[in-house]
Amino acid sequence: MINPDFTKLDSIVLHKIGIKLNEEGIRFSKSPIKTDDTINELLLKYFFSPFKQSEYYNLYHDTDLNLNEIYSYVSNIFADNQELYEQSVNIAKHLYEQSVHPKIKSGEMYVVYFKDCMLDGESMDAVGIFKSENRETYLKVYPFGEGFEIDSEAGININKLDKGCLIFNTEKEKGYVVAVVDNVSKGNEAQYWMDDFLHLRIRQDEFHNTKEVMNLCKSFVVENLPKQYEVSKADQADMLNQSMQFFRENESFEFDEFAENVMKQPEVIESFKQYKSFYENENEIRIADSFDISEEAVKKQARVMKTVIKLDKNFHIYIHGKRELIEKGFDDSNKMHYYKLYFKEEM
Repeated sequence: MINPDFTKLDSIVLHKIGIKLNEEGIRFSKSPIKTDDTINELLLKYFFSPFKQSEYYNLYHDTDLNLNEIYSYVSNIFADNQELYEQSVNIAKHLYEQSVHPKIKSGEMYVVYFKDCMLDGESMDAVGIFKSENRETYLKVYPFGEGFEIDSEAGININKLDKGCLIFNTEKEKGYVVAVVDNVSKGNEAQYWMDDFLHLRIRQDEFHNTKEVMNLCKSFVVENLPKQYEVSKADQADMLNQSMQFFRENESFEFDEFAENVMKQPEVIESFKQYKSFYENENEIRIADSFDISEEAVKKQARVMKTVIKLDKNFHIYIHGKRELIEKGFDDSNKMHYYKLYFKEEM
């Protein structure tokens, strides 16, 4: 978790990035911007408020991490923060080279050096790279004579950061810990910020592993299991409930232990193991066989593991436990399926 309460904005450089496709070029500033405490407070809100996610990334390169441009430039800044301006010019040039998609907009790019950032309770420095692309119209009301005048002005909404990343000075050998947001781009143009400019891959931490193994379990039970075995919706719901119970009651995950507790039958366990390999290859990820369970990921993924049986367009049955209290049958008289539910009282 990112806590900006003690963060200090040490220095900031701003450049105007045009669109390479239109040959707009870059307008470089001559030096870092001078700001006061009031502006710094507004900028910290603007830069940090969008970062609420719990999933982090690492800077990455297919062959050599040092060939990742942002990794190289940021490493130089962390080695000597007086390098901020020089490296911001390199970062601006790199961003401009990636600005070739027709839907990308020109805008201001900020490169910022932060001190005393709190990441998961640990204090460290960070480099922020942000881009503002959109303008909003604001009304200005001011006294004029015995009345008032109204005027308009285009400006940046500090509650709506368009694109940004925070690169924390930790885990350098793995590509640093990176938090990223892109509140503008959709589809193919979204690749230019995360993939082409930053070149990121998901950080293999407990949040990622917990999230992905829960997705794996849901996919296996709902999509794969019915193709191999005759399994009812109620049985699927029961298996998902047992999975949720395992994640809520345990602090760590062991693949074999989980499979034995939830899948139980040897042939289903073996099928689950094979499906894990397929799922990893299909989604181009890797899930560790053992890791600490992230409580936050379990809470976020709870909605993914919802156990609902949908009956035509008339009924939804939510199952929270005790598979033995629901029975399925077929009524020959009206040729329809039915469920029989046992309960002590209506709530």
